[in-house]
Amino acid sequence: MLTRAQFEAELKQAMRSQDDLRRRTLRMILSAIQLAEVEQRGELDEPALLGLLQKEVKARQETIADAEKAGRDDLARAAHDELKLLQGYLPQALAADELAALVRQAIADTSAKGPQDMGKVMKELMPKVQGRADGKVVSTLVRDLLAAS
Repeated sequence: MLTRAQFEAELKQAMRSQDDLRRRTLRMILSAIQLAEVEQRGELDEPALLGLLQKEVKARQETIADAEKAGRDDLARAAHDELKLLQGYLPQALAADELAALVRQAIADTSAKGPQDMGKVMKELMPKVQGRADGKVVSTLVRDLLAAS
């Protein structure tokens, strides 16, 4: 289970071992957590932390793409290293067949009949897949399965 205290303890360890990449990345994570907690006016639960980490992963992927487009291999390499570290905190990604089974179950649970019920299905499904699947992939799969029904 991910907690803010776990990230703080790992930051202290990274500072002791003088691991610059880990220290920098953990500080970025803790800063994002603190900002989210201030906005929410309370502590983040594990699904919220996973969502925050997923958001940071997506930001690093965009940074890598932009840096490669601009010919900045140094920035791309640094973002790639941060990305690998961030992905280490995320749970194992869902396989395509597991995700499809969860989507079918959510469709059945909400008694969704067609694309107009996509919001109900997504509301049911996203807490279950938070941090384990990309929202865009989930959305596309839900849309496809609802259109087929």
